[in-house]
Amino acid sequence: MATWEDLSKFIRTEYQPAPEEDDDEELEEEPEFRIIESSEEEIRILVEYEDDRSQIVIVARERLDDAEDWVQVVSVIGRADQVDLHKLLDELGQTSVVCGAVVIGEHVVLRHAVPLLNLDINEFVDPLNFVAETADHLEEMFFPEDDY
Repeated sequence: MATWEDLSKFIRTEYQPAPEEDDDEELEEEPEFRIIESSEEEIRILVEYEDDRSQIVIVARERLDDAEDWVQVVSVIGRADQVDLHKLLDELGQTSVVCGAVVIGEHVVLRHAVPLLNLDINEFVDPLNFVAETADHLEEMFFPEDDY
């Protein structure tokens, strides 16, 4: 996979848009990934877990130095002013090797990025799973609501 178009086609094929109503369906043990919003440069995926928690992950195309295409996997976990950032970063350091935490605006965000050139699918799918799981874990641990 070498282009944003290839990756976005894979995502749109692999993670079908969320149906209007699916309240009667029970989730399997594996999380369910579904597209909830999509544009040319960004795809938002809802990840639903068996414990009735969910996480939104944003997959976005980024240009590095106007030369290279990268893909960024991002998930908001909460407001920066509502958490002890040192404790959150300590927990992240003990639980994840894939993503980093940054503050963007008022929010703490987990972020992972990879170059699209020569991207193998596992270099996208595995980090997507890890970012979603880590974001949900940290949100559950440090923030009272499942807002993101």
